[in-house]
Amino acid sequence: MKHTFQLLLLLLLAKPGFGQQQPASTLDSLLETAQKAQAANDYATAANAYKQAVRLQPNMAELWANLGLMEQETGETSEAVSSFQHANRLNPSLYVPNLFLGIDYVSQGKAKEAIPLLSKAEKANASDAQPRLALGRAYTALGKYSLAAQTYKHAIDLNPKQSSTWFSLGIAYLDQMEADSRKLSSKDQSSPYAKTLFAESLEKQSRYSEAAKIYLSVLDVKPQPPCLHSELGWSLLRQQRRPEAIAAFKADQETNSSCALAILGQARLAIDSNDGDEALKLLSQLWARDQGFVTTQISTLTEGVATDHATSFSSTLSERHEAMPVALFGLLTGALSGTTTEMVGNAIPHDSKTSPATAPEVIPPGTAEAYFQAGEYQRCIDRLSSTRPATSNKLLLLATCSYFTGDFELSSQASSSLASLVPDSTAGLYWSIKSNEKLALQALAHYEELEPDSARSHILLGDIWRQRNAYTEALDEYRKAQQIDPSDQAAVLGISSAYLGNNDIEKAIETARTALLKNADDPELNLIMAEALVAHHDYAEAEPYLNKSLKAKPQMLPHVHALLGQVYAEAGRNTDAIAQLKLGTESDSDGSVHYQLARLYRETGDDKSAAAALEQMKTIQKHELERERTNFEEAPSTLPDKSPQ
Repeated sequence: MKHTFQLLLLLLLAKPGFGQQQPASTLDSLLETAQKAQAANDYATAANAYKQAVRLQPNMAELWANLGLMEQETGETSEAVSSFQHANRLNPSLYVPNLFLGIDYVSQGKAKEAIPLLSKAEKANASDAQPRLALGRAYTALGKYSLAAQTYKHAIDLNPKQSSTWFSLGIAYLDQMEADSRKLSSKDQSSPYAKTLFAESLEKQSRYSEAAKIYLSVLDVKPQPPCLHSELGWSLLRQQRRPEAIAAFKADQETNSSCALAILGQARLAIDSNDGDEALKLLSQLWARDQGFVTTQISTLTEGVATDHATSFSSTLSERHEAMPVALFGLLTGALSGTTTEMVGNAIPHDSKTSPATAPEVIPPGTAEAYFQAGEYQRCIDRLSSTRPATSNKLLLLATCSYFTGDFELSSQASSSLASLVPDSTAGLYWSIKSNEKLALQALAHYEELEPDSARSHILLGDIWRQRNAYTEALDEYRKAQQIDPSDQAAVLGISSAYLGNNDIEKAIETARTALLKNADDPELNLIMAEALVAHHDYAEAEPYLNKSLKAKPQMLPHVHALLGQVYAEAGRNTDAIAQLKLGTESDSDGSVHYQLARLYRETGDDKSAAAALEQMKTIQKHELERERTNFEEAPSTLPDKSPQ
């Protein structure tokens, strides 16, 4: 902002004809005073000088714009908005009023009004990232997350080292993923696509047995995601159910002879059997077909490989490396040693020995469908791109092939185009959710790279994952923060909360109890401990922790009172329980608090109050159901603004 102000001030001083009228010396003096005050960060004095200046020259837009800037700096937002509006009326094309009026409108909840102003500012100064960042926030506020992501990417093009922009980009992708998830859930929770996504989320929580049951339930339902038997196979493999995994991979190959995920599973089975030659043969086949697939799936291949099996396969690689593509050898050895990071899009390395990318631009004969069936996903994309897919089937195929080869950006774009063409496409929503999750992980990884030693950044990311019920990812981030600063209370609190959210009650209690040895009176830790004990049905033990939790932040107190009401009810203290539950009704998001109240009222003979509580419970549940069914384009962002400053 300071740089913008100085440029505008210089333009004022150099304005042709300026100073030729009678009050010129006074204006010169006021501008000089403003310039010196601004240089000394004395914005109040600068603002006062501009207020006098606009009285002398009320039709000069630049003066009003500079006044608005100084009012902005002194926190007089409403006055700043008025000054910017006046400047904009005098000169609608002026950069500063459009930019900062747009920024202020976004902060005031007027995102729709802000967009045209910010768009003009962006066109007026294409080298400044500020309009694009503000546009991203405006689109986010309107639930237009795809557009928000596009504007953040444009801002990154201008300044790729700005960590907060990468963070905002990651959140935009996550917001889009959540919006699509809500839409898919409201349309058909029983579809194979919705159930497959749920199974994948269970696997991320290491709940492999539950995931396998869901995969089994949709194997015979059509349409379904590709390679579904192989998804089941990997889930079974993670449970050490090897014979069943073999059968699942085989089933996919019988119906789709070149399902790449099935071949990858067979390669993993070979590694686990110390058959390095067979594993390498299968992986070389996959590499020749599509390097992007192998690169993006490398962590799937090597995750959880036993040390002795990894050592055996590494020996095979060393013995055969002369005959291997250099990039494949590096990828596999890096993955086995834990040094390989997932690469996507244009970052995928192509080896000159086998890469289709080094071949002539002439696309080989064959249909995109044939290339997909052959596991040649990049060629599938090339074929589709050459014909500019416009039908729903072609867009779906493009989204699928793009995802499998690691071009998640293209997969997201194809899914978005498909949603515009066929809003009810569950398959399109499926690929959009998966690709946007990958893009979010990539953007947030860039954020972490730019703030590599910041415990704060890991805690922030942990909070984001925990809010989205991604507890495994949240725990990883909190633990990273704890490694950087073992005394960080927020990291310990986050770990306890993630365990509790993941229903790992024993670990939540253990972590909170250890932390309370050092911070016995911390209200938030006491609340986590109490909530875990209540979930464990240790009501009497939870009470003293809840009493200490009464010193927590005001917004947390209704939840504390609701838990105390539950504890008192279990102890037979119905009058005290009712009093606490009434204080806790603000925290009732699903009707459970009012249900408890109704039950206690009935036990005390107050049938009228019991009936009223039940009606309120039904109202809450109805509103919750309506909220879940709301079209995702109309749903406001539920994510608080946590962008780093």
